[in-house]
Amino acid sequence: MPEYILDWNKYTDTAIRVAQEGSVLLKNDRSALPLQSGAKTAVFGRMQNNYYKSGTGSGGMVNVKHVVSIREGLQNEPGITVDEELIQIYEDWESENPVDPGLGWGKENWSQKEMPLTSDIVKSAAAKNDAAVIVIGRTAGEDRDNTAQKGSFFLSEGEEEMIGKVCAEFQKTIVVLNVGNIIDMSFVEKYDPAAVIYVWQAGMIGGTAAADLLCGKAVPSGCLTDTIAKELSDYPSSPNFGGEDLSKDFYTEDIFVGYRYFSTFAEEKVLYPFGYGLSYTTFEVKCLGFEAQGTDVCVKVSVKNTGNYMGKKTVMLFAKTPSDRIATPSRVLVDFKKTKKLAPGEEIEITLRAGANRYASFDDDGRLTGNTGWVLPKGTFTFFLGGNVEEAAEVGSFEISEDTMIEQLESAAKPLQAFERLTIGGNYEPVPLRKIEHVETRLERVPKEIAFTGDKGIKLSDVRTGKNTLSEFIAQIPDEDLSLIIRGEGMGSPKVTTGTAAAYGGVSRELMDMGIPTICCDDGPSGLINFFIFFFE
Repeated sequence: MPEYILDWNKYTDTAIRVAQEGSVLLKNDRSALPLQSGAKTAVFGRMQNNYYKSGTGSGGMVNVKHVVSIREGLQNEPGITVDEELIQIYEDWESENPVDPGLGWGKENWSQKEMPLTSDIVKSAAAKNDAAVIVIGRTAGEDRDNTAQKGSFFLSEGEEEMIGKVCAEFQKTIVVLNVGNIIDMSFVEKYDPAAVIYVWQAGMIGGTAAADLLCGKAVPSGCLTDTIAKELSDYPSSPNFGGEDLSKDFYTEDIFVGYRYFSTFAEEKVLYPFGYGLSYTTFEVKCLGFEAQGTDVCVKVSVKNTGNYMGKKTVMLFAKTPSDRIATPSRVLVDFKKTKKLAPGEEIEITLRAGANRYASFDDDGRLTGNTGWVLPKGTFTFFLGGNVEEAAEVGSFEISEDTMIEQLESAAKPLQAFERLTIGGNYEPVPLRKIEHVETRLERVPKEIAFTGDKGIKLSDVRTGKNTLSEFIAQIPDEDLSLIIRGEGMGSPKVTTGTAAAYGGVSRELMDMGIPTICCDDGPSGLINFFIFFFE
């Protein structure tokens, strides 16, 4: 086995960069951001020093030595001064009101009680500081989903009061959202903070990344992966989530999820569109050429930094497909690219491409060709280019004269219970129901059994070197041990890192003797699944 020497500085730098590039700036008025050199800053919100590094559940249980909070990140920035008197007020209050972790697995608190602010505290801070940073924190996760409650999707009463008082006294108020998902954003219009930024939950070093963004050492370049609607009830899934008895969900919105719904049926209900995200600089995006060869589309784009800061820009290509006979959304994202870091005045050319597999429609009842699969309905296919779904402008189109099946499939997972789904023109139609079970067809696809040979002395390393095949190696292993490889040992296994989800692979002496290493399964928001990576090392 080769020796690996881990350079933790590289891991740290990468984590910071990913956190910065994923942060989404939604608003930036009154030159609030970035904080100018020498700025005196008041930090509000009890979560300023209780950063949520991740969601809850098995990923959230991964232990780290230290989590950098947003306040700590700001205190480490040499270019600004943080109001220490206000910090002491929060620390004194928190000593009497410590963070409440909840009642354990699945019973964690989504948020924490906010410190009540007197008018004197806020006025005193406003008199001696240039800007205010308000930190709002949320967590949720495995067995603890968010709900439509105050302190979860909605602001708590304490948070509302805090934002209202601080915005009333400070011209430059920056709301920083340390959350794992979007929350209700109606407070932006209600209280008019100067700036709002989602910094998400970015791991143990997330507070450093957030502070670098606020102080201009990095520039936001993230884009919303969700549509933020004006009201929770504006989402088409809201009436059916959980059903009447919280036992089932009906996907009545069908394919019209997220921006696909709002761009087709409810543009007026959007507060911040899919793909939205500001920068500290500005960009000019131009289409240099549109070309369609058959169903393959190529769009050449020019992106120029027209502002005064370094920055990156994401450009998105959307498609609109014929929707008169089969339900299709008015916009489908088919390609996107983020530029490299561009200096002020710098211009770059990028190319976006899309094939038919990116914008084909799934025909689940055979209405176009009589068969189930991915189809291109006859008609006009139009393409739109822009920085988000709302601002994307038409750049080209082509025609298809006949309905075309590009991939025929078998239907295996139609619903069993009848309900109606959203379709063409905002109407509803019955969903096609499953008429047969597919146990037999599934069994036909199961690979043939490899005959057991017993131990032939073949090691896993022999497969890697090509001396033996993987089938020859597997044939040696009894069924019980084969199942042990994939069943593994559950959370808390002493064979791997404490706190991770499970151990897989070589969890028995017999399997380890065959050269199968023990693998740590880091599932959840704090890791990736590494199962069977040893086959490819």
